[in-house]
Amino acid sequence: MKTLQRFLCLLMSLSLIVLPIGPAQAAMIGNGQIINEVQAELNRSEILHILDREAAQQQLIALDVSPDMVKERVAQMTDAEVAQLNQHLADLPAGGSDVLGVILILFIVFIITDMLGATNIFPFVKPVN
Repeated sequence: MKTLQRFLCLLMSLSLIVLPIGPAQAAMIGNGQIINEVQAELNRSEILHILDREAAQQQLIALDVSPDMVKERVAQMTDAEVAQLNQHLADLPAGGSDVLGVILILFIVFIITDMLGATNIFPFVKPVN
């Protein structure tokens, strides 16, 4: 029994020496960071809410774009892109034209990403090499 205890003590001692133990890092999360994360999530949900409207989905289908694919692309957009798109939406006049504006902006974003080669949504757009 004593040899087993000595062996286990030796094994534990060696494991403490051999295994690297990295320093633990902790940081405070500031209010600004929390507000930015919440605002980005709100912006994203507002865009997705607009895309859920029937008029927006009909317009996307008229442009041969799947509404589900657009929602996936919005989910993949960075927080800065979402904020910029949401700011543009806020600048649009009230009424039914906001849906068309959103569709137009998303269409332009998808054309640009196709030209850059990041996506391959539209077959008529050739990537720039």
